[in-house]
Amino acid sequence: MKTKERIILESLDLFNERGERNVSTNHIAAHLNMSPGNLYYHFRNKNEIIYQIFKNYELMVDTYLRVPEGRAIEIEDLLSYLDAVFNGLWAYRFLHRDLEHLLDSDDSLREDYRAFTLRCVNGITEIIAALEESDIFDEQTHEQRRTKALNVWLIVTNWMTFLKTMFGADQDAPSNRNAIRHGVYQVLDFIVPHLRDAERQQVVEFQASYCFKGLLPE
Repeated sequence: MKTKERIILESLDLFNERGERNVSTNHIAAHLNMSPGNLYYHFRNKNEIIYQIFKNYELMVDTYLRVPEGRAIEIEDLLSYLDAVFNGLWAYRFLHRDLEHLLDSDDSLREDYRAFTLRCVNGITEIIAALEESDIFDEQTHEQRRTKALNVWLIVTNWMTFLKTMFGADQDAPSNRNAIRHGVYQVLDFIVPHLRDAERQQVVEFQASYCFKGLLPE
């Protein structure tokens, strides 16, 4: 593995584990057993590392958030999208925990993230339209599709912030990955009423496997 790639991967682990604000370039260099000068040879500052981590995340999402080519979309595709989205939230959780601070700290990141958001909302809109064409989803107007796509995006991108308010310092406990997966449950609960009867029962049964009982205190 190239040094630059190793810096990115190890920084991601540190940011996820400790929080981005608690990790300096000196911490990263020490963790990698390299001198700060060697680190600065590859990245001039921490913002550059964060930006590259985001670009990796962006590429990953762009790869899977698209309508299948050469065949009709199926309900299994919808479930795969949601699994991939929330697995990505876990893998890059520091980005979503403190997103406002990160965007305020880097103009390039802010501009790229805005374009990324619009692209993702457009992608979700196209997926909903494809589900309609496959007679899986109730027919929607263009405005209804856009609204539903935005609502899904808001659930996804705010899920880590919600968990942070609920779990605080314990948010990264291994058991709380189930709390992240509960986000799939929330999105499906929003989608299920719009599914046709045949698919609705299948999704409801699948949805139950994502329910995390410890999410909200009784």
